[in-house]
Amino acid sequence: MTGEARTLLQMRGICKRYPGVQALRDAELEVRAGEVHVLLGENGAGKSTLMKVLSGAVQRDTGDILFDGQPADIPNPAAARRLGISTIYQELSLVSHLTVAENIFLGKAPTRWPGVVDWKRMRLDAARILESLGTALDPDAPVRTLRLAQQQMVEIARALTDAARILVMDEPTSALSEREVAQLFATIARLTAGGVAVVYISHRMEEVFRIGQRVTVLRDGSHIATRNIGDVSVPELVKLMADREVSDHYPRRMHARGEELLRVEGLGAGRHEVSLVLHRGEVLGIAGLVGAGRTRLARAIIGADPVEHGTIAIRGRPVRIDSPAAAARAGIGFLPEDRKQHGLVLGLSLERNVAMSHLGALSRYGLMDRRAERREAETAITTLGIRTPGASQRVLHLSGGNQQKVVLAKWLAAQAEILIFDEPTRGIDVAARHDIYVLINAVVAQGAGVIMISSDLPEVIGMSDRVLVMRGGAIRAEFSSQDVTDAAVLQAALGMAS
Repeated sequence: MTGEARTLLQMRGICKRYPGVQALRDAELEVRAGEVHVLLGENGAGKSTLMKVLSGAVQRDTGDILFDGQPADIPNPAAARRLGISTIYQELSLVSHLTVAENIFLGKAPTRWPGVVDWKRMRLDAARILESLGTALDPDAPVRTLRLAQQQMVEIARALTDAARILVMDEPTSALSEREVAQLFATIARLTAGGVAVVYISHRMEEVFRIGQRVTVLRDGSHIATRNIGDVSVPELVKLMADREVSDHYPRRMHARGEELLRVEGLGAGRHEVSLVLHRGEVLGIAGLVGAGRTRLARAIIGADPVEHGTIAIRGRPVRIDSPAAAARAGIGFLPEDRKQHGLVLGLSLERNVAMSHLGALSRYGLMDRRAERREAETAITTLGIRTPGASQRVLHLSGGNQQKVVLAKWLAAQAEILIFDEPTRGIDVAARHDIYVLINAVVAQGAGVIMISSDLPEVIGMSDRVLVMRGGAIRAEFSSQDVTDAAVLQAALGMAS
């Protein structure tokens, strides 16, 4: 990147209002050819809305867009693609029953002649694109059979089939392993070397400084600042995003470890089995590479996946948990990795989503106490800092980070004593992450036990009293907070001798 690089995109004075919410107010963005331009902001700051305007998915109320110096009208995604604007959204948009190749070329399949797909060419072209990304996926494999990380790579491959001049990436690494992240960054380097501009949205600060050249910060839908990456620090960016200081990124607090809350013995299927113990007042971190079995373990504990052997005891008493409902009755709350599919009912209101984990406690003679439901939701909004016009707002219209907070509110309201968080801060900005960590400390201080599964190694190490490392469906190592290191965890996850 040089200072002489031409300006490819200018968005000026962009405004967008939804019912009860001013999503964008005079937002601005300038992107140069061949640069990685990082877009930062707290959840609800307007990042995704601004990118939806750019991609044609949302129409701006007012404002100007200049592309290559010329006014641009982008009424729909097809118009954006014709300009050379491709977008990879945080929430994947693949068709699960189609193959990898069919998803990559969805809507643009090569043809032998009009109306007849050239299947051989499509498979070969898909294989070539996947190879350029450094990933070995079968073009004929149905997408539904792939891990989340593999599906993400298909999404990226699909965007690369367009002759993109601007590639928008919204949290593209949130489900990728370190090796896959390195492959993605190598691909981005090749694209930008050829003049493609990348607008990169991420809440992982290490990525901002690793890959970005410039950064724009939004707050409350407005442009706050644009800086060269080399001219800013993490605390400065956090201050720009949150308008407040966040000095301690991992504010773990030591608490006296209490009685045994949860004991898992030999739980699993086939040769894979796991044993662990969780105490009151403890954050138990679980680390491991993608595919190590961390999410399968969580789902087995809550009865979402079948197990062939093993036992579970809560407060010393054996329990039979054969469904998530049984887990909830036993006092186990689960915050899933995919909040939209497994954690929320998107069409219902915030207050109804918070209440659904403990409807019995909010009803009398079979009738819901609406006032109690509303009070509980309003308390959650205040306590967790959920950005919403009100408790009656449908969670479909909340930002990803605020949706995540609603899932957390659901289990806090149910007073679950055992909380299993699978990627609790995935897609959440650095300031909101701090809020989540403070809340984890608070529930632990009140006597709960927390199992925290995370692909963010600094997060696991920074917040856990103990760290378990999984590999191949089993726990391979255990570290206390005093002796855990990045290197030790990675060696255990990779199966390397220390």
